[in-house]
Amino acid sequence: MNSNSAPPLPDELAKICTRMRLPYLRKAAPDVLATARAQRWDPAEVVRVLLQEEVVGRDAATRRMRRKNAKFPTGKTFSSWRPEESSIPEATQNALTTLEWVHRRENLAVSGASGTGKSHFVEALAHAAIEADLRVLWFTLETLTQTVNKAKADGSVARTVAKICACDLVVVDDIGMLPAGQDAAEAFYRIVDAAYERRSVAVTSNIHPAGFDTIMPKTLATATVDRLLHHAHVIVTKGDSHRLADALAGKGVHPLD
Repeated sequence: MNSNSAPPLPDELAKICTRMRLPYLRKAAPDVLATARAQRWDPAEVVRVLLQEEVVGRDAATRRMRRKNAKFPTGKTFSSWRPEESSIPEATQNALTTLEWVHRRENLAVSGASGTGKSHFVEALAHAAIEADLRVLWFTLETLTQTVNKAKADGSVARTVAKICACDLVVVDDIGMLPAGQDAAEAFYRIVDAAYERRSVAVTSNIHPAGFDTIMPKTLATATVDRLLHHAHVIVTKGDSHRLADALAGKGVHPLD
């Protein structure tokens, strides 16, 4: 189908599409109608194809919006993931990629040394979740703390936490890189507690969750980890930093001219 040769949509029909908010149907209609005439489609098939164009267009727009709202850090997906270089067992990678754990409202905790692919793997899973029509929000412990503290200022903590936990998957990345004070521990607890057995939470950390009481107040850490790990897949990555390995191999930068 070539939109350059297809006659434009009649003005009246174009106005109806605009009024009914059918932008993707309107865009596809000239080509679809031209093809339908040439191939003598059944009228029902024309309607089906046009409505399918609208559905596909809306789904793609929704995913774009959800991806933007998720606030991913880098945009890393499974297209750049190297499963054979990960210390995560292949069977575990495959099982998590199905996203059944999200549908079961289970959690994921990935800990290990810096540069061992924790954030990349979890971000790839989060992108896959959006492609599966799930809703995702991505935080670092710092940005989560800022969000909750801002809500404290205007008395909207409960509403903010409920909005965050309306998502299917909440990610808190890079826990343990810096000591976490009372505010950070409280913000983290609020989300894990609100999501408990209702939504999935995924965390990445350079220390095992069992050691969170070494970086945040012990009482809050204990209560948080208890809820986080009750229904959780716990993974420990091993090996040398992929980033360092790439740098030493000259893959970290483009050669200078």
